[in-house]
Amino acid sequence: MNEEIYIAEDEDGIRLTVKTFLESEGYAVSDFPNGDLLYDAFLDKQPDLVILDVMMPGSSGFEITKKIRDISSVPIIILTAKDSDMDYATGINLGSDDYFTKPFSAIALNMRVKAMLRRIKMDQERLPTRQEEATLRIGDIEIDLAAMSVKQNGVSLNLTPNEYNVFVYLIENKNRAVSRDELLDSIWGYGKDIETRACDDTVRRLRKKLAGSTVEIETVWGFGFTVKESSA
Repeated sequence: MNEEIYIAEDEDGIRLTVKTFLESEGYAVSDFPNGDLLYDAFLDKQPDLVILDVMMPGSSGFEITKKIRDISSVPIIILTAKDSDMDYATGINLGSDDYFTKPFSAIALNMRVKAMLRRIKMDQERLPTRQEEATLRIGDIEIDLAAMSVKQNGVSLNLTPNEYNVFVYLIENKNRAVSRDELLDSIWGYGKDIETRACDDTVRRLRKKLAGSTVEIETVWGFGFTVKESSA
């Protein structure tokens, strides 16, 4: 069965170009001129991946991202017309998985879509093993792998799907430094040929949510990250 993708974009040319290109790659694509129509369809049937423009008539892509994240961890790619750090941070903070600035290459978008969907399939294959492990503990942090929940001293941290996946991966590899390339490959499914700030911005947001915890994510300059437990 082909993976299903929903795309909401009010610019007909962009929406139909992306739809045609993804369909040529074998995906089943449903397109919508605004996010509200996409969300209505989402409530009826959840796709495998969502692509959302930020600025659309009705609800913005950010608003639709938040509504989807309240009920689902489906991968979300945000499209925006400007290369704005604020837009990017907002999208990541609300739970989007990555971000594209217009104009963009349909080929590059397709590469990221393929990588995300491949990563999800691999995660699903790993799930039974992780469920057998049941719980990860480090410092004042406890992670229920089956429920995908993270608590600090019994209080939920409410991590987004990517924040959760990055944090778990770093903890599972806590005895060594993990490179940015490894995180991008393991969490997003991206190779070295794909440029994105998703990794660094996700870690930055994760650090804010870990403020006050005895568990810290340290930067290994010019390489990546490592998890440490402080004595505080």
